[in-house]
Amino acid sequence: MFLASPKQISVGLLVLRVAFGLFMLVHGIQKVMGFSAMSDAFPDPIGMGSQLSLIMAIGAEVGCSLLLILGLGTRLALLPLAFTMVIALFVVHGDDPWKVKELAAIYLTTYAALFITGPGEWSLDHKFWGGSTAK
Repeated sequence: MFLASPKQISVGLLVLRVAFGLFMLVHGIQKVMGFSAMSDAFPDPIGMGSQLSLIMAIGAEVGCSLLLILGLGTRLALLPLAFTMVIALFVVHGDDPWKVKELAAIYLTTYAALFITGPGEWSLDHKFWGGSTAK
């Protein structure tokens, strides 16, 4: 009675992909718009340099978020997004109180769930390659 149908599961996955893709896209666009102001002071938690760290964060937050929204290369697109959240959660905000790092944990958990389930039937992955969706 309370079990979801395959169509409901795919709609739920679509909602998660689009919502969390858009939420993260906003963060990436803010970084693009403030690139020159942020590039010298952006955190460099793994020793790549501030500017390259910012470029990598923008690539994940803009490029991979767009792929997530479309459901194209979903599992591959989730890897840089999840990595960015691991760094934010455990390195950049590692010593901060929970309320500061909670959002990174929410993103990371959602990305992990989407990685496990796949993008659902309403995705370009399903249209092009079929098969590997939650059913």
